[in-house]
Amino acid sequence: MQKIFIILILFTLILNAVTINIAVATNVSYAIQELKSKFLQTHPDININIILGSSGKLTAQISHGAPYGLFLSANMLYPSKLYEQNLATTIPVVYARGTLALFSASEKNFSLGLALLKDNHIQKIAIANPKTAPYGKAAFEALKNAKIYTDINSKLIFAESISQTLSYVISAADIGFVAKSSLYSAKMSQYKEDVHFKELDTTLYNPIDQGVVLLAYGKTEKAYRLFYEFLLSEEAKKIFKKYGYIIS
Repeated sequence: MQKIFIILILFTLILNAVTINIAVATNVSYAIQELKSKFLQTHPDININIILGSSGKLTAQISHGAPYGLFLSANMLYPSKLYEQNLATTIPVVYARGTLALFSASEKNFSLGLALLKDNHIQKIAIANPKTAPYGKAAFEALKNAKIYTDINSKLIFAESISQTLSYVISAADIGFVAKSSLYSAKMSQYKEDVHFKELDTTLYNPIDQGVVLLAYGKTEKAYRLFYEFLLSEEAKKIFKKYGYIIS
């Protein structure tokens, strides 16, 4: 009898479950699953679909009517544009500040800083597309401000997003600019700081303030607001810090 009662409860929860679609910049892909799991501990009746992509690409999808109710961008520019177009119902707020790291799957002399990129043994440098990926734009700024862009620009290979940049470095490039958050995932535990990666000097690029907005598509569904508020909570901030983000 007890077993039947439990089955009936679970069946009722499934029938009453709400599904929400959240657009997430790929640099957050390493933290979002833990954030999702933490949220579901207190909201088991909500199903969450995570749609990953570059911030520019996701913004284009939202502008063309994609059914997303919440957007975690890698900068403030894209959510601000959506708000100006009345496609977002909340003013963009910063949920985390991202940082860049220089990463290689093989050992490198990171004490050289960005001058390391001029080494003749480094032929391919992966970078996210600066036109659509905020982390790519930041990496481009760093190269310019370090005054080495003209020396190494022929070595650059462009990825669609910052997570694809990481894949390029592991599979095809000699080194690349990645989100520091990606280096905290379990699958990256074999790589060591100062041996395989080094955080980039944050004075070389503009701060990567990452913005979140509630979107017009989800304005009638309370579950979006619940997850939005969770993202700004102390619990969520602890998870973001765990993945290398700067939290104000």
